[in-house]
Amino acid sequence: MSAQPVNPNLPPDHVTVFIDGVEMAAPKGSMIIQAADKAGIPIPRFCYHDKLAIAANCRMCLVEVEKMPKPAPACATPVMDGMKVITRSEKSLKSQRNVMEFLLVNHPLDCPICDQGGECELQDLSMGYGRSVSRFAERKRVVPDEDIGPLVATEMTRCIQCTRCVRFTGEIAGTYELGGMYRGENLQIGTFDGKPLTTELSGNVIDVCPVGALTNKVFQFKARPWELTARESLGYHDALGSNLFLHTRRGDVLRTVPRDNEAVNECWLSDRDRYSHQGLYAEDRAARPLIRVSGSGDGGEWREASWEEALSRAAQILRDNGGDNLGVLAHPATSNEEGALLARLAEAAGTGNLDHRISQHDLSDAAVAETFAMPVAEIDKADVVVIVGSNLRHELPLVHQRVRKAFTRGAKVHVVNPVDFDFTFDVAGKRIVAPSQIAAALGDQALVDIAKAGNHVALIVGALAENGPYAAAIRAAAKAFAAATGARLCRIPQGANAVGLAQHGVLPSARDARTMLSEARGAYVIYGIEPGLDFADTESALRALGAAQVVAFSHYACRSTKAVADVILPIGLLPEIDATLTNLDGTAQQATAGGKLPGQARAGWRVLRALGGELGAKGFEFTDFDGLRKSIAPRNVTPAAGRAPTLAGEGLEVAVSTAIYRSDATVRRAPALQSHPLNLEPRAVLNSKDAALLGFSDGAVGKFSAGAGTATLPVAVSDKVAAGTVWIESGHGATAPLGAGRVQAGRA
Repeated sequence: MSAQPVNPNLPPDHVTVFIDGVEMAAPKGSMIIQAADKAGIPIPRFCYHDKLAIAANCRMCLVEVEKMPKPAPACATPVMDGMKVITRSEKSLKSQRNVMEFLLVNHPLDCPICDQGGECELQDLSMGYGRSVSRFAERKRVVPDEDIGPLVATEMTRCIQCTRCVRFTGEIAGTYELGGMYRGENLQIGTFDGKPLTTELSGNVIDVCPVGALTNKVFQFKARPWELTARESLGYHDALGSNLFLHTRRGDVLRTVPRDNEAVNECWLSDRDRYSHQGLYAEDRAARPLIRVSGSGDGGEWREASWEEALSRAAQILRDNGGDNLGVLAHPATSNEEGALLARLAEAAGTGNLDHRISQHDLSDAAVAETFAMPVAEIDKADVVVIVGSNLRHELPLVHQRVRKAFTRGAKVHVVNPVDFDFTFDVAGKRIVAPSQIAAALGDQALVDIAKAGNHVALIVGALAENGPYAAAIRAAAKAFAAATGARLCRIPQGANAVGLAQHGVLPSARDARTMLSEARGAYVIYGIEPGLDFADTESALRALGAAQVVAFSHYACRSTKAVADVILPIGLLPEIDATLTNLDGTAQQATAGGKLPGQARAGWRVLRALGGELGAKGFEFTDFDGLRKSIAPRNVTPAAGRAPTLAGEGLEVAVSTAIYRSDATVRRAPALQSHPLNLEPRAVLNSKDAALLGFSDGAVGKFSAGAGTATLPVAVSDKVAAGTVWIESGHGATAPLGAGRVQAGRA
């Protein structure tokens, strides 16, 4: 290796290396394995992962380097100018074969029953580097299994101590839940306390595990990899739109795995997106058209109907209640294609009462979902991050992970919240205030000065702010803060496709969602909504819908849908249909149908086309999905401003965050997620001072009365909640009557 550069024309931060005789440029400080990967030269490995810190403990990547007496680990040997590496020499291959022999010394021969069989890195590499006969004659060691929760299955006797899972929970998830215990031959990987994994990203340890030690407990023993067909799809439980593959067999979705996209989810997947497919097969899936025969509410009687009869009944309801007497409400995860058709349907019916912002109380500023001013892929490069009104870890798990990455690179994170939520990074400053004080806290001069001093500042505004009764004031304060500091405003869209629906005109020219429910219409079309849990104000919604005629395009024939609907038209969920969703970066991403539709259910766009045809409406002349997709385009619609919520009265302010595994109907029906430690029972959490004034102790039962209704809930006492505030999680029937605003509290 010469003191003079081998190639003086390279940039100053690059060197020339030769791998198997191939000359290439590599960045200074990079490792041999990284240069080889870039050149497409295979080097076996187990512990190395390009998203994790280098451990160099499996030694499978030993290679020969000129002028080095011993084989060197390619993952931990930096490149040098003029370095010559041989990956397939006799010395390299002998070293790799010897390492493989040691790795297999204690490995059980249980490939026939291992879920990783067929996609196991150890199995694959042992074919090329393993011996046909083992020289090890002693008894193999056995490691007892540990129950680490409802999502990940363990078989730790198979573990080769690569520590990928340990590094993932420490570096990426930030929960440090796995580690190495004991020493030498007795070394084993596990949790230190014997409790289930609590990270919201736990399923990723399955993907990084190179053997069958950590596998998918929900998928376990269901199928072999070669039986499965992969379909490209998207996460639809938050606005990130994580890229993923649905693995199906004969139309049944058996598991979900991440699909690499550096700009969106990198190579990771949240547990919510990974395991929600269980909800596709809930007992109350809407599988056949249903028509109410008699009665109303929960006591109504239903019968199955043909599609012709159900569509005829739905069309008649729309004919009888056209114009301003009709309201159209869509779930914010509805696809662009379905949303565009709903807008056409509303136009054909002559109504301007159309909205998807069903979870929001304050639309007095006519706010709609907007794309992030700072792309998600740039958040981990921020030097200051300000989080406002958000339990970000539960709301957008993989954006939270990006903020953690920024923190590990030196970013300062500041928080303005009514609850001191748990994050997996240290917070440099926090302002824990009641919801009504969030806007004022954003104007704090010290916080403004901190943001001004940053070069790359992200201001993230979340659901607790966007959906609350002070949302308009907080949005105005956030815009002023961004203008004063140069921060890039990132308002989290409230729904997986809220951006797309706003762009495709699913917005009101007359009444918004809240107003069309408080000023009841004669009939409603509800699309993809579970009425008892999805609305901002459940009581007023059920009251308005219960007194009207309702056409429900529904994924589930649940109790609350049957209580309000007159006809239920069963439609497919995103994993079962072709669709486009627009994520928080404004990227329109396409999903392809993977799972089969249940029973007589149909893709929503097909049902809308048929209903439009029944009504003789314009814009429904297309014959297939491609024709529909070509016929739609973004529309510039400015929604009518709504009325500000009335917040008169005294009592505790309500801070409402969405429970991580109660965010939508499908997630609520996934048994594994409902068993997760992060899925807490409904409760009301009070500051210790407020609890003392009200005579509450931890574990007591309280009665909380709001204008909309009354809820009886267990009480938890925590000083993480701002004084004068009661914190509840939405998505539970028990907390649904409270909504937001103020409540009177007393002992039950």
